[in-house]
Amino acid sequence: MHESPTPRSETPQARTLRDLRESGHTYRTVKAEIRENLLARLRAGEPRFPGIVGFDETVLPHLERALLAGHDLVLLGERGQGKTRLIRTITGLLDEWTPVIEGCEINDHPYAPACVRCVKLAAERGEDLEVDWRHREDRYGEKLATPDTSVGDLIGDVDPIKIAEGRTLGDPETVHYGLVPRTNRGVFSVNELPDLAERIQVSLLNVLEERDIQVRGYNLRLPLDVLLIASANPEDYTNRGRIITPLKDRFGAEIRTHYPISLEDELDLIRQEAALNWKVQNGLPLATEDGAGLSAELPDHIVEVIARFTRLVRESTAVDSRSGVSARFAIAAAETAAASAVRRAAITGEERPVTRVADLPAVVPTLRGKVEFEVSEEGREVEVLAHLLRRAVAETFRGTLGGMDLSALLDKFTEGVQIESGELTTATDLLQRIGQVNGLAKIMSAVGMGEGDESPGHAAAALEFALEGLFLMRRLSKDEVDGGAVYRT
Repeated sequence: MHESPTPRSETPQARTLRDLRESGHTYRTVKAEIRENLLARLRAGEPRFPGIVGFDETVLPHLERALLAGHDLVLLGERGQGKTRLIRTITGLLDEWTPVIEGCEINDHPYAPACVRCVKLAAERGEDLEVDWRHREDRYGEKLATPDTSVGDLIGDVDPIKIAEGRTLGDPETVHYGLVPRTNRGVFSVNELPDLAERIQVSLLNVLEERDIQVRGYNLRLPLDVLLIASANPEDYTNRGRIITPLKDRFGAEIRTHYPISLEDELDLIRQEAALNWKVQNGLPLATEDGAGLSAELPDHIVEVIARFTRLVRESTAVDSRSGVSARFAIAAAETAAASAVRRAAITGEERPVTRVADLPAVVPTLRGKVEFEVSEEGREVEVLAHLLRRAVAETFRGTLGGMDLSALLDKFTEGVQIESGELTTATDLLQRIGQVNGLAKIMSAVGMGEGDESPGHAAAALEFALEGLFLMRRLSKDEVDGGAVYRT
């Protein structure tokens, strides 16, 4: 998942310790920065975690309390619930710019040098100590926990190159710092913490409690200033590993995440992330609004079908509930359906492609690998997903067109009349086969199409949805043909 970048302000002018003092800068710890900036946004009623959908009344209040308390924390939840995305937004609560001693590997503050190099440098240069500035986007570190992760990766190790240069083993400057010290004065995330070997988890104990590090035989007292956040999947505690008890005890808070609770949240998430992904893949600016967002338009009723489909898959007894159904499932479904419309446009020459019901079956084989099924359902995966997709279409139809008089559309099916549609049937061809339908504008309005949605693609999308709904309500029959369907009485 992706964040929309905000423009950076100009770098502060202070370039020496003297300049910094004269500017009135005050030193704050990372947790104090986050606490004060969070309080300021709460008082002003400003967004605290932009781009996070569906957590406003559940997860975010717990997260805000943990940050105000200055706690390191664990986000616990199934895959695809936005844990990493949420962690990355926390850096937005840091000061935009923070001073560091120029050239310091661990970002020491000029007022409080900590590493051996910077302590010596500060003593030598005094008020002329050179100052550099780091933006908050550069104060975030992340490590995906894997079984082969070492203490050296996280904390540090002796650097053989420095020893080869002539330094002695007893010299603390021979240490090569790991990811955690290099994120000093920032936010560090360990994703999927239970996957980290227990003996490696031990190396984080001092970081969390004593706020220092130990590397081999060196007694380095580095007062690390870091907010440490971990993510974990409940399934991992039994299948792949666990967070050791002493480490769990050192985290101040454990916050449980969840999938979108309401259908509206699911819809917002799909629209937001599918559009962002498409922009990233095509090199477009994330902050711009281009109307459709995707290369083929996704009408509201199609997005709703995908959202309902995702929720039905999560609730299905055929699916292993412990593994969860990621939000990426719905996003990939939206992208695949839109891609089907783009493919149709490329093959047939159709202009301004609009995603239709005929594009939805393409998502089933694509998404099969994203779902963990119960063992008893082996071999029936496609059948299960196809059934749930039909249910999603039926539920969406009942919610949008279920109470509408569609007799004008049904009247098109006189004795022996059939209407064929399919993945490669253009909007113009489908409309010609159906003919003029009284009340088409009302049908389009009911499925969320307003002014500006009068193209053949929009009309065809609304009518095809109505045909499929009438079939699912058993008011029409449908024969499946290669790449499409034939509707008849």
